[in-house]
Amino acid sequence: MSVSHPSLCVSSDQMENIASTFPLDNSSFSSSLLSLCPTAATLFFLPSAYALLFLTALPGNILSLWVFRRCISTVSPTHVYLSHLSISNLILSLTTPFLAAYYAWGSVWTLSSTWCQLVLHGITPVLHINIYISIMILTWLALSRFASLIQHTHASRPNRCTTLLPHSFFARLKRTSFASRVCAGVWGLAVGCVVPVTIIYSVKEAVSTKAASRCVEVCYSPAVEIGGSLSASLTVVVITLFFLFYLLVLLSYIMVLRHIGRSRRSTSVATSQSLLGRVLRNIVVIQVVLSVCLLPYHIYKPIFISLANDQRQLTYSPGPDTCKQCHPFSTLVELKNCLLLLTALKGSTDPLMYFLLDKTFRHQTLKLLRCNRSRSGGTKSNSIPESNNTKGGQMEDGNLATATPEISQGSVL
Repeated sequence: MSVSHPSLCVSSDQMENIASTFPLDNSSFSSSLLSLCPTAATLFFLPSAYALLFLTALPGNILSLWVFRRCISTVSPTHVYLSHLSISNLILSLTTPFLAAYYAWGSVWTLSSTWCQLVLHGITPVLHINIYISIMILTWLALSRFASLIQHTHASRPNRCTTLLPHSFFARLKRTSFASRVCAGVWGLAVGCVVPVTIIYSVKEAVSTKAASRCVEVCYSPAVEIGGSLSASLTVVVITLFFLFYLLVLLSYIMVLRHIGRSRRSTSVATSQSLLGRVLRNIVVIQVVLSVCLLPYHIYKPIFISLANDQRQLTYSPGPDTCKQCHPFSTLVELKNCLLLLTALKGSTDPLMYFLLDKTFRHQTLKLLRCNRSRSGGTKSNSIPESNNTKGGQMEDGNLATATPEISQGSVL
């Protein structure tokens, strides 16, 4: 949206009012004093989408966490990672009702209101912390599956990483105790990186802009949605870390896919071909979902920050209705928020991916929903740990089965 130009005919009383409202300059003012003009995308689509996300993500992740913690007896690093991922998604889902309220009424709330302060100082940090917790857990999950698969499938020649990397590296990745320590470190790192950014973004810069003008006091404002130069610089650092983790996941899966290709050519057992084909399909689906949910926002955000930095240098001529003028970034802010919705959508897609791609999770979930929890016969998990062995000529299939279900279950985004 463009900024409307002031009328040439302005009374002396109006000019005095403008000067008292914008004391920084008698002839121009910063664009941060303009108002964001939300459209139906912000007022109706985003609140509806976040409400729907809450209704699907909350029960889905509660059910997933229950299945991983109570219904699957064999504990592996995969289950440790997935349990923490479900906890992260569950916390993220609890933020969605507040985000729905913010987009619906943020342009009415005052910046000092309780609801606005709760969203800025509480919900915003929690949302971003859990987004980055997810990508870090998925990175270690991919490395764990990579270590398991290349050592438990047979190709015409061993993977080069098995000779370049020390054996202790692969052994450590397959320990549940190591996975638990990694998850604890992930939570600490995410909190340590995101909290300073959100404090500067939502507290210091928003409050300073409020003090600069009585005109911009609503919660949904440029000060909150665009931020300042310092928070933008810190955000770039966080985004850089995201791409580092994303590339590690991508590289791990590319190497797994190459290894699967060699394994399929080197084995003639029909069961092995089927298992490897399933792993191949699941990895492709996982990577597509990961890219669709997380990549668009993190590609767009640096562009948005760069445009905002250039726009801060511009000034605008004051007019009698300056407070009602639309900020030129109103549409770009709405696009940013729609892409942020995609990242939050990951919390709802994870349980669905578990259910569709993993037989063990699907079986246990259906059993749980049918209230059939008989423990007499027990249920063997398809995600058998690496210590399980098979007999004689089925050893190769057993090794493949060891790695395959854990990938389909553990690497789902």
